[in-house]
Order: sequence, then structure tokens, then C-alpha cells
Amino acid sequence: MMTSIYKINKGINQPIEFKGLKAQYIWYLGAGVVVLLIFFAVLYLFGIPNMICAAVVGVAAFGWISLVYKMSRDYGQHGLMKVFAWHCLPKAIHARSRRPFFTDGLKIK
Repeated sequence: MMTSIYKINKGINQPIEFKGLKAQYIWYLGAGVVVLLIFFAVLYLFGIPNMICAAVVGVAAFGWISLVYKMSRDYGQHGLMKVFAWHCLPKAIHARSRRPFFTDGLKIK
């Protein structure tokens, strides 16, 4: 009787990772590349020389790639979403009445 050999998948429940980029940052980098290609085409259509277009888009691409890698490294898979959620929290909650804190105040009248 032959024995079966099964591979163990040790990557279950791990975020997708590509060359150090995790999860949604892969999409951010892809969207940035598409935007930069469109930006290059617009510059070219305005009649700007090719070398200047390439230099401007190259500098912008370097900045965008650096920013996306930094965000991926600093925040990880869910950290950027948590930072945005933290900024949406109110600084203080003002209660104009003490009524909601009493059991009678929960009844709708």
C-alpha cells in the first residue's frame, strides 16, 4: 500500500506579501503606477520633451514607491486603517443632560 504525502501549507491566514509589501499596499503601488503612466502621457501630449517627462515621472515614482514601502513597514496589514479610524474619534463627548445615565431615561416617551 502506498502512503500519501501531503504538503503542509504554513501560509494560511497570512497577508499577501510581494517583495516586502503587505496586503492593500500592493494595490496602492499598482494604482500609483497607473496614475504615473497617465501623468507621463499627459505631459507628453502637452509637448514636453521625453527626457523631461521621464525625469519628472521618475522622481514622482521614486517618491511614491518610497512612501508606499514606508507605510507598509510602519503600519502593516491593518495599521493604516486603525490610524484613520483613530482620527475619526471625537476628542470629547458632551452630555447636555444626565437623563441617559439613569435607567428611567432609556425608555422612549
